[in-house]
Amino acid sequence: MSGGASRRMGQDKALLPHPEGGCWLDHTLLQLASLQAPITLFSRWPQHLMRAKTLALPQLQTLLEPEPWEGPLLALHRLMSLLPDQRLLLCPVDMPALNSDVLQALSQAAEAEPEAIHLAHDGTRCQPLLGVYPSDTASRRSLASAIATGERRLQTWLSAARCRSVSLDATAIRNVNSADELAQLPRL
Repeated sequence: MSGGASRRMGQDKALLPHPEGGCWLDHTLLQLASLQAPITLFSRWPQHLMRAKTLALPQLQTLLEPEPWEGPLLALHRLMSLLPDQRLLLCPVDMPALNSDVLQALSQAAEAEPEAIHLAHDGTRCQPLLGVYPSDTASRRSLASAIATGERRLQTWLSAARCRSVSLDATAIRNVNSADELAQLPRL
């Protein structure tokens, strides 16, 4: 997912230069590609979709998120509707140290209990934008019901869902939202 407005960063996080080359969006998509599974880039920003296509990843599908843009809960609802009865590895673009080992560990943990939501945990707190979400009928109904009542907070919906925490390398899953956080990042 790369549909946020990057207000706290002051510039588009997805297009920030990555120390390994390219931008944060490129890095995230290449890490996901290492899993050898279909990838759906869901963004409200046409420039993200165009940039992703330059990577020429055969398993990549790009989808422009329609208005209204009301955060990750609504985006997840839309993705579950478009991709029913699958396990969706939700991945944000703003974890610049994310690596394929972490993604593989999260995916493997989710295989043991496929009907539960598996959320990345950094040792202090959950990182719900990095998780495996089943898009089975029960999950889609629960999410649709929350959306219909006006709920837009992912954490609120998750509080009533069957979730499991997966402990992962805190450095790899550090979410970077501001210029100050970016300046504090150790070299990747």
